[in-house]
Amino acid sequence: MKKTLLAAALAVGFVGAAQAETSVTLYGIIDTGVGYQRVKDSDGNKATKTGIYDGTSHGQAGSRWGLKGTEDLGNGLRAEFMLESGINVTTGHHQQGDRLFGRQAWLGLAGDSWGALRFGRQHNVGTDFMLGMVDPFGGGFGLAHAGAAFSAIDTNRMDNTIKYVTPNFSGFQAGVAYSFNHGGDQDWKYSGSSNSNDRAVSAGLRYANGPIGVALTYDQMKNSILGGYQGKAVKQWNIGGAYDFEVVKVSAAFGQNRDGIYNSSTLWSDSLMLSNPISNYDKGFRSNSYMVGLSAPVGGGTVMASWAMMDPRTKSDWLKDNNPNQDLKKEHTFALGYKYPLSKRTDVYAYAAQKNNVHFVDKQKATSVAAGLTHRF
Repeated sequence: MKKTLLAAALAVGFVGAAQAETSVTLYGIIDTGVGYQRVKDSDGNKATKTGIYDGTSHGQAGSRWGLKGTEDLGNGLRAEFMLESGINVTTGHHQQGDRLFGRQAWLGLAGDSWGALRFGRQHNVGTDFMLGMVDPFGGGFGLAHAGAAFSAIDTNRMDNTIKYVTPNFSGFQAGVAYSFNHGGDQDWKYSGSSNSNDRAVSAGLRYANGPIGVALTYDQMKNSILGGYQGKAVKQWNIGGAYDFEVVKVSAAFGQNRDGIYNSSTLWSDSLMLSNPISNYDKGFRSNSYMVGLSAPVGGGTVMASWAMMDPRTKSDWLKDNNPNQDLKKEHTFALGYKYPLSKRTDVYAYAAQKNNVHFVDKQKATSVAAGLTHRF
């Protein structure tokens, strides 16, 4: 009888230990609100949209649910994974091209002494190291965030990616990632032909300690079968920093695009009316990006404000040869917002943003005004 009781006690102990060594967490964010959006082309034609929106397009954070977990493998080694699914709460559809786990899907190994190695669909190094640090809007709030000016760190996700990040050495950390095809399934390479995959490299270095944060990042995407006006590679590097004075946090960033706009994205109603003379791969095009931002605690919440600009320095080869009269203008974005926590898990927010000379086209404008609710679980 005593042996039976002892065996039962040991079994319960082992089960408890196994549970302590392995953890899986279900988590998520639901974000929605009411907003007004308007775009106006260079001829004065307008398109507007008013109504309920999903957080992915115009809210504080993209709606999602996910699973993440770790398993202790012993000797300081652990297995880690994340599966994260984007949701459009206004329709119930998947986001990110209707992928089930379009936000992130990766598996890896990590150790406190040597860092983390991950495989799958995941953010590039620039998004991890810089976006949340320098952008007062943290990559959210639709038109307000700085991602349009710094597109390589605009919550950029890379398919088919290997990423390594070092441990934190007294605030210093480095990372590098390589994608065998940036977006979509990896293509076959046939004998005598070039590789048609959009191969991408992402690397970064940051220092974050106390009130100070500084980061330097580089991203490149290359396709060997391209040529001519498209060129073969598009590149962007960025540097940014922030200092938290407690009464206000200030931040600034500078970056450059070369031979196109890295991970270029379109506004929500571009397909209706707005022209875009610059594409992802666009040989000869160069631009500089600038951003200044601040956030400050006010009335129990946080005020956020920023200005961002993309300054086209040279035209693409295609524009020079086919539309030499196309005049590229500086694109400016102004944004102001406020968020207030109702609890540890629920925020209310409001913001307004305007972008002038959208896609460098004179008098093309975009405006967004919204108020919403964010809940985390």
